[in-house]
Amino acid sequence: MIEKIITVLAGFIIGTISRLGYGGIVLLMAIESACIPLPSEIIMPFSGYLVSTGDMDLWLVGLAGAVGCVLGSIVAYYAGAWGGRPFIEKYGKYILISHHDLDLADRWFQRHGDITIFIGRLLPVIRTFIAFPAGVARMNLWRFNLYTFVGSYIWSLGLAWIGMKLGEHWNTLGVYFHRFDAAIGVILLIAVVWYVRRHLQHMKR
Repeated sequence: MIEKIITVLAGFIIGTISRLGYGGIVLLMAIESACIPLPSEIIMPFSGYLVSTGDMDLWLVGLAGAVGCVLGSIVAYYAGAWGGRPFIEKYGKYILISHHDLDLADRWFQRHGDITIFIGRLLPVIRTFIAFPAGVARMNLWRFNLYTFVGSYIWSLGLAWIGMKLGEHWNTLGVYFHRFDAAIGVILLIAVVWYVRRHLQHMKR
């Protein structure tokens, strides 16, 4: 089932980039960074393959990927800043998020937001959703965009370079990254279970 979904997504990604070129990379990476799980692990390696054929430039491919990430992240950031926080303040108790948790998130992004965004942009799964909590915490937008760009450029350029080196075998990356994504998903699930258990214990007290 998952392989079929990935195949469909790969077809969409290949068609978009083939038609729109660098603009297609910007569009697809913007979608991925707007909390829509469109895999950059397919977008950028395929773009790298096009570099190996001489149809694209590696540095411009990395730049297009980073610009797309920033644009999509701004959308997710403002969704968190404008709608996310009021929603959580009103209904957060039903999903075990308290005002105390929001305060902790605010302080975290104030103190460690730069490195959190930078590292988050280098991690599968997390990179797709990191902008929303940054918006909820209302992290400084200029710093948010800066570290989003830097982290995303490294990520995009690295994947494109691997795709370029693999040439026509760029799609083999998807198998390995899918396994890594699954590992990240398990870690996140464990964190959610711990979080829910902690809150239930506080409620009993």
